[in-house]
Amino acid sequence: MHEHRRDQKIEASFALIVTSDSRTPETDETGRLAMRLLEEAGHNVKAYTIVENDGEKILATLRGFLGNGAVQAVITSGGTGIGAKDRTVYAASGLFERELPGFGELFRRLSQEEIGPAAALSRATAGIAGGKPVFCLPGSRGAMRLALESIILPVIGHMIWELKRK
Repeated sequence: MHEHRRDQKIEASFALIVTSDSRTPETDETGRLAMRLLEEAGHNVKAYTIVENDGEKILATLRGFLGNGAVQAVITSGGTGIGAKDRTVYAASGLFERELPGFGELFRRLSQEEIGPAAALSRATAGIAGGKPVFCLPGSRGAMRLALESIILPVIGHMIWELKRK
């Protein structure tokens, strides 16, 4: 990583999808946290939406953002647990051209340090879809902060640089 520090300077444009049947833009603390952390790190959020826990609606929203040339990466928040309403991982993983299993493994390891064995219930995942990184995160503020600060922000510049290389 040290030899690729030049790649870390890329300012990325994100889309943020929150999946929830109860949150609104006014009550979505996790979404606000994500936008603040991204912007403080020099990135920007080109799009933000809340989508109900419906696989087809989540899929349609993901496809729309992946087809948007102004968006370089997508973060989803919510729908990564084991409940019947947790549909995000199903929707997103079907679009992955390449899965990034190390992301979920690292997220769960770091989560275990914070929340203990409950980390094993997370299906947080990431992959490349439409040539763009897609990160599927749990809906809590703690999970968003952990994923952004410990994993996504340190590597997003390098990821985008690698994806643009021919």
